Amino acid sequence: MNYLELLSPARNLECGMAAIDHGADAVYIGAERFGARQAAGNPVGDIAELCKYAHTFGAKVYVTVNTIIYDDELKGTEELIWRLYDVGVDAILVQDMGILEMNLPPIDLHASTQTDNRTKEKVAWLAAHGFKRVVLARELSLTDIAGIHRDVPGVEIEAFVHGALCVSYSGQCYASQYCFGRSANRGECAQFCRLRFDLEDSAGQRIVAGKHLLSLKDMCRIDSIEQMADAGVTSFKIEGRLKDITYVKNVTAAYSRRLDGIVKRHPDKYCRASFGKCSYTFTPSLDKTFNRGFTDYFLKGRESSIISFDTPKSIGEYVGKVKEVHNNSFSIAGTASFANGDGLCFVNGKRELEGFRVNRADGNKIYPLKMPRGLCRGMEIYRNNDHAFEKLLARKSAERKIPLAMCLEATDDGFRLEVSVEGVMAVHDDVVLDKQEAKTPQRDNIVRQLTKLGNTPYECRDVKLLPVGFNYFIPSSVLAGMRRRVVDKLHDVPLVRKRQETERSCEDVRSVRLLCNDKYYNYNISNRLARNFYVREGKGGLPEAYEISMPKGALLMQCRHCIRFSLGRCVKYGGQKPEWRAPLFLRLPDGRRFRLEFDCMECKMNVYADD
Repeated sequence: MNYLELLSPARNLECGMAAIDHGADAVYIGAERFGARQAAGNPVGDIAELCKYAHTFGAKVYVTVNTIIYDDELKGTEELIWRLYDVGVDAILVQDMGILEMNLPPIDLHASTQTDNRTKEKVAWLAAHGFKRVVLARELSLTDIAGIHRDVPGVEIEAFVHGALCVSYSGQCYASQYCFGRSANRGECAQFCRLRFDLEDSAGQRIVAGKHLLSLKDMCRIDSIEQMADAGVTSFKIEGRLKDITYVKNVTAAYSRRLDGIVKRHPDKYCRASFGKCSYTFTPSLDKTFNRGFTDYFLKGRESSIISFDTPKSIGEYVGKVKEVHNNSFSIAGTASFANGDGLCFVNGKRELEGFRVNRADGNKIYPLKMPRGLCRGMEIYRNNDHAFEKLLARKSAERKIPLAMCLEATDDGFRLEVSVEGVMAVHDDVVLDKQEAKTPQRDNIVRQLTKLGNTPYECRDVKLLPVGFNYFIPSSVLAGMRRRVVDKLHDVPLVRKRQETERSCEDVRSVRLLCNDKYYNYNISNRLARNFYVREGKGGLPEAYEISMPKGALLMQCRHCIRFSLGRCVKYGGQKPEWRAPLFLRLPDGRRFRLEFDCMECKMNVYADD
């Protein structure tokens, strides 16, 4: 049986609990320090509470410890990991290999996508060094993923399925540090890739003016998750530790329902990794929460629609075209309904996103708070804030219950109540009681008393009475006491799926060399423990992390996204032969330039500092 895990982001305790309620099998959250989103840190006390809540459903909690670490932070990092282990955290996500040199508790290690996991050699090397799971680079295709799973079957594969995309391979981006002194590898990314650039050639000719040439659309792979599961993906990861609770609720629910559908079609092949069934007060819709338009990125090969040149902002859902424009209103041709407070937007004549708030909606006639000047007939309108949908999600919008099966059986000296959870775990309670034949049928009252589960996370799906013909009188107070005691026992027993571990290679760690097919790879060594680790790996003399050394003319980004391809000028893919003079440069409005290198053999684009 293959277990499918939906992994949702948690900005804080509230978001983490909401993710569990809406169908997540696991959540990932940042602690006070050392997570790759500095603005999403949480006290260990809150993480402890999240663990307790998640473990009720057999769901897991992973904590991001995936920044590079400086020498004066090594002790604090080790202490933090022990505190996380003590409160029940199931695994930590790691970037810095110095952590492997620490005195660690027996906690599972996951190799963060920040370790740039794009080859089978890298994944095998990480597995050989004790990593139970590897988070793959977002840029990999289904074929790449299947190949890694085939060649390294002993490691769990985690892959992103939804959310914002970094244009550079994760862990290999230094543009934010170079431009703003804010390191992406320290959780401080300033989103250099979302800025507006001119594209120039070496002669100073402007090829493109004022466009977001590095800003990718958001990932959405909801229609491909079964193929990803077949390729060997264990955990399906939603990006968004900076996103609000409505995003977490909506996106988690959408993907959870899709995974349930896969399990229902293939019950002998797949099973959810945690327990419980969710019911929702809303219909999930991915278009209704923050998105820049969607792409499945390189999952099925290179495609031209991964970039959003006009804007890095949320576009939302398409709702129709402008039919008529009046002095203080306009009408939309389409089937969508609107509400006061909706946020609408459109791309104006300057190819810029322009947004406005709906003051009043009368059917498809919209009265904006302020009439946008650039609005014209025929323009496409998008809704990037659905007021009614947001209001619905602001309330309790889901309930998760673990289905129980109960069996009440007569024993030699009384009765036994046994409760089982999906056939994988059972608890029981016995009472000594004289058996009295009932004068009237008792089944209805017994079922009513045993299934009063109230605000517990359980619901009873079936009650069986044994032996056949069971018709004993049992006081309601006795039945209620048995029910309370078995529920308490359920709370005390960890609810865990028993997974069949894939046999791992016993190959000596030293015989698995770190092979990297990318000649541009950087190891991000920022402390003495990491340096010692790589020396033992035969990688002595490696340079220090960019954040420490700051070399001139450095490689700042490595991208699968290629501007030449997106502009239709890649001859390899049938595009028009470029007329400009190489090399090309990106130029910011303040004049700073960045040289582009097109590595056509590897089908990649590199961005360099032009010091």
